[in-house]
Order: sequence, then structure tokens, then C-alpha cells
Amino acid sequence: MKEFLTFTKKEFLHIFRDTWTMMIILVLPLVMMLLFGYAVTTEIRNTNIGILDYSKDETTRSIINRVQESEYFTISNYFNSYDEIDQSFKSSENSLVIVFGENFSENLLHLRKADIQIVADASDPNAAKTLVNYLSNIIGSTLKDLNKTTIENYEIKPELKLLYNPLMKSSYNFVPGVMGFIIILVCAMMTSISIVREKEKGTMELLLASPTSPITIIVSKLIPYFVISLINIITIFLVSYFIMGVPINGSLFWIFILCILYILVSLSLGILISTVSDTQLMALVISAILLLMPSMLLSGMLFNIESMPLILQGIAQAMPAKWFISAIRKLMIMGVDAKYVLHEFGALLLMEVIIIGISLKKFKKRLE
Repeated sequence: MKEFLTFTKKEFLHIFRDTWTMMIILVLPLVMMLLFGYAVTTEIRNTNIGILDYSKDETTRSIINRVQESEYFTISNYFNSYDEIDQSFKSSENSLVIVFGENFSENLLHLRKADIQIVADASDPNAAKTLVNYLSNIIGSTLKDLNKTTIENYEIKPELKLLYNPLMKSSYNFVPGVMGFIIILVCAMMTSISIVREKEKGTMELLLASPTSPITIIVSKLIPYFVISLINIITIFLVSYFIMGVPINGSLFWIFILCILYILVSLSLGILISTVSDTQLMALVISAILLLMPSMLLSGMLFNIESMPLILQGIAQAMPAKWFISAIRKLMIMGVDAKYVLHEFGALLLMEVIIIGISLKKFKKRLE
């Protein structure tokens, strides 16, 4: 135990003495947090949408068919009651739901107008804005066609209801995304570089030749980055809540359990990268190519995954950041119970087991 604490203290001192390392792992997260306050508007396709049709008449069917024919939407659910809608959002089955009132066609005939409610998940405000605009345009074009063929001079006014983020603040989307990116940056990249640095300097062989077990040496090098990542997480929560006004609606316990699991997965990735890298430059390049850029582009932080080609959607499923961002949005912004993020927890846990297994096997081979 004394040896373990000594190695851990050594790693902490090494980090604190390196100004650039301190800048990357403590200052850069704050800078990114403030810079990523604005959203990037992108085109979205193949979004799951639900339908609650109390009327079930010819007019509502025409609108539903037009929505189904659009490249932007895929109808995934037909609901029988309003109570089912909230459940579908919590389980991520839909991003939008259209609610048609009763006697829809009759209201058009007699009142010359009808109301449609659009219920949107605004935890990702940029996607919600884009999807609502798409849907409003589809309803508008359908209205024009119906005006020409059947009914004259009526109007359909969609009533918009935004869930989880009614003010459509972009920070609600980017705070979870930046958290996932920062943890990968600190844990995976910095850990791999730290271990490979020991190899380049020749000190790793001296450490492995000591009576201390290799696992103890590796864990002692990971502890500082684990602690620093927790500090970054707490800092992000404080900045986002008190400065950016982002709410924390879910359980803090499960939020931190999720963060700890994601940190462990990221640290394991750092170990894995260090086992296949001989130089710090190689570790940096591998981290950037396999982790940093994919974590930003394929995690759902900036771009909608469902809009990507199938091969990129498949690659996105293997990105830990994708599962973390999905879960943290649900817990932090939507405030759902832990049962709604079991899928994400399971994916991250499976990744942790697989990565640790491969890393230990590779590391042992290098010891031989």
C-alpha cells in the first residue's frame, strides 16, 4: 500500500509540474464549456415520430401519409392516449409526436380551421427547432393541397409543446456533449501519453523491474487522472448550473455513477492505446483519430446519428461518448429514472469489460 501511494504521489507531482498538462486538463475544459454555448444547425433525417389521432378521419390520414412519405420522419408509434406520449419520450422512442384533436375534419368543414399539437423533445434544442420546422412545412404543404381539392379558405395552426427545454437553450444540448468530450480528452489521451512517456524515457522498465506489481504501477498512474476528471465533472456542473442556467433534473447519485463508469471506460481506453504505442506522438495520433474526432462527430453532440450513412451509424455504436451523452441528457436534462438508461449503462459496462480484458492481455505480452 505504501508503494502504491508513493507511485500515485509521484504521478500527481509530475502533472502539477507540467504547465501545459495542467492547462489541458483543467483550463481547456472550462474554455470549451464556455465556447460551446451555441448550437450547430444541421439537416436531420429518419427521425422517429409518434401519432396520437383522436379523429382518425380522411384529413388526418392525409397529413399522416404526407409525414410518412417525407425523408425526414419515420412513424414509429401510434398512441391511444396522451399518457403514453411521456413514456415514449423517456424511453427515446420518439423525438416528436403529433396530436390530432377529435372531429378534425368536421372542424375544418364548419369552423374552417383546426388545431394540431406538436409535442417535441427539446432536450436537444437544435434538433427540436429543425424538426418542428420540417413538420410545420409538411403540414403547410398538405394544407395547400387540401385547399385546392376539397375545402376552401381554412387554416391549420399547429400548437407547439416543448418538453424538457421549453426555452430552446442550446446549452442544454452542449453541456452533456462537452462533458463526454472532456473526459475522453483528460482520461484516454492524457493517460496514454503519460504511460508512453515512461517508455520513451526508459523509466517504465525500471518501474516494472521493481518489486511492485505492474497492475499497481498502472493503477497508481490512473488515479490522478481519475481524480482530476471528477474535479472537471464537478466544475462543469457548477458552471452549467450557476452560470449557464442548465438544470440538473435527475438524481445526482445516478449522474455521478454514470460519470464514474464513463471515466473508467476512458481510462481503460488510455491503457489500451498505451499498449500499442511506442512514442507519445503515436499515442496522440491514435487518440485523435480513434477517439477525439469520432467522439465529437459521431456521438450525437453536433450531428444527428440517424441522419448518417449506415456504416457511420454502426461506428457510432462503438463510441463510448455516444452512450454517455445519451444517458447524461436523459438523467440531467429530462430527469428520468435510472431504469430508462439501463441500456446505456449496459453498453458502457460491456465496453469496460472488453477494453480491460484486451488491455491486460496486450500489457502482459509486452512484459514478456
